[in-house]
Amino acid sequence: MSWQANDKITLHHSNEFEQLYIKLRGFEKRIYTDEEVAWLPEIAKEHIHWKEWEARKISCKKLLRYLRDKNKPLKILEVGCGNGWLSYQLSQIPFSNVTGLDMNLLELQQAERVFAAIPNLSFVYGDINSDILRNNKFDIVVFAASIQYFPSLPGIIKSVLGRLTQNGEIHIIDSHFYAEEQLMEAQQRSYEYFHEKGFDKMQQYYFHHSLKDLEPFRHWIFYDPGSMINKILKKNFPFHWICIKK
Repeated sequence: MSWQANDKITLHHSNEFEQLYIKLRGFEKRIYTDEEVAWLPEIAKEHIHWKEWEARKISCKKLLRYLRDKNKPLKILEVGCGNGWLSYQLSQIPFSNVTGLDMNLLELQQAERVFAAIPNLSFVYGDINSDILRNNKFDIVVFAASIQYFPSLPGIIKSVLGRLTQNGEIHIIDSHFYAEEQLMEAQQRSYEYFHEKGFDKMQQYYFHHSLKDLEPFRHWIFYDPGSMINKILKKNFPFHWICIKK
């Protein structure tokens, strides 16, 4: 294990997923300038992904409000933090200490550049299933648009529960969850998308998770886009917000 000169990013290993992911991000026009990252989730209305960021803005505000209302110091880990925009937002919660973790070095270095001046925010390069975080415990662990890169939902939940403090929580936002009968159709859509874009190998790193996989855990669904009440109210926010408690 070695350190960058600024001692804020821990280096781990490079891998095929990282290289493939970056190529796909570039192809999809999801590599942002430093100035754009500094303003996220706000982004120009003419940007190709403006609607997506409007949805993320909603989930970000809800999560921040929920965590602020705890009104106590929080040690927070974001798994799959990418360019660090949400980790930065989390660091604005009073008395928080935030770590952003990712296996994507290019975006993580960008996060370090853009948010280097934030004293209670640091970034770690590596895999949460390794010993990169050592024996650190966290009050809150956040997966934002990242849970789909873990092959086993029960497996990663069990692993992260061991990293929580006594009353710690896992929050999963900005990702789709499916009923059992929807999984095959969702997998087929992803296969067709990756094949059409020329990224067939990405299929082996992208996974679809079922709500049924949450049953063994003490969990709450804070928002369900498929619930009857949200359909009646015509809320079109597409992502679940799931909280799992130790």
